[in-house]
Amino acid sequence: MKHRIDPKIDCVFKALLGSVENRNLLVHFLNAILTSDLTVPITEVEILNPYNDKEFLDDKLSVVDVKAKDSEGRLYQIEIQLLTYRHLPERMVYTWCDIISQQLQSGYDYSLLKPVYSIWLLAENLLPGETDYAHEYKLQNRQGRSLAELGGIHLLELNKFTAERIETEEQRWLQFFKEGEQLDEAALPDWMNTDEMRQAMKTLKLFSDKERDYHAYQARQNYLREQRTIQIEREEDQREIEKMQQELERERMEKQAALQREQSLQEENERLKALLAQSTR
Repeated sequence: MKHRIDPKIDCVFKALLGSVENRNLLVHFLNAILTSDLTVPITEVEILNPYNDKEFLDDKLSVVDVKAKDSEGRLYQIEIQLLTYRHLPERMVYTWCDIISQQLQSGYDYSLLKPVYSIWLLAENLLPGETDYAHEYKLQNRQGRSLAELGGIHLLELNKFTAERIETEEQRWLQFFKEGEQLDEAALPDWMNTDEMRQAMKTLKLFSDKERDYHAYQARQNYLREQRTIQIEREEDQREIEKMQQELERERMEKQAALQREQSLQEENERLKALLAQSTR
């Protein structure tokens, strides 16, 4: 390939899993990630927001997630996130709930609701206290019993993923997204020797070899870097504001404590004066 391509950049990610010509890759990816959720493998999906290179690459505000529906009516949402931030979990839950709620039109029965599976690939760690890379969230009580079978949210933290040997298709996909930019098409490792991975590499090659696509890829990469910089600066500003607020609160509490001590001293002085006055009568 002329240029190294990062599969985590949103336009590449959506071309890999959200284009009609790569629909089989989406099926394979979903079956790999949702093994524990599916009683039978997915065989066919309809991509609800298919990737269109001309529209996507020319529009900085393009929708970057992938939405699909299988033959059973179950819904899937897949998104790559390069930068984590404080309220990302709330966004994940809101998006999942929103897709569930959009299924019902006026007069529809709740029994028609189908499961929704949201899959988030995270380039940065979101849960610093957790060592596992994979996290699954569902509507369940403390005993593990489900309130309703409506799918769930899967978080996959790529930074935490390590595998000495690729043994599952989930591991294969995660390794691809984690190391895809460093892969050499002429000397692929053994774990890339599958039909799906070779097809995925062809998609990277298209971005690498077509000048228009590569320039658009660079533009998206630069835009995402700018957005990341802005996000980092905002979080730094927010931390500085919170630090100043904490300092002001500390000063306020110190002043309040000093006033209380002064008031206590005054009250003690008044008490002593009263006692002295009584003793001189």
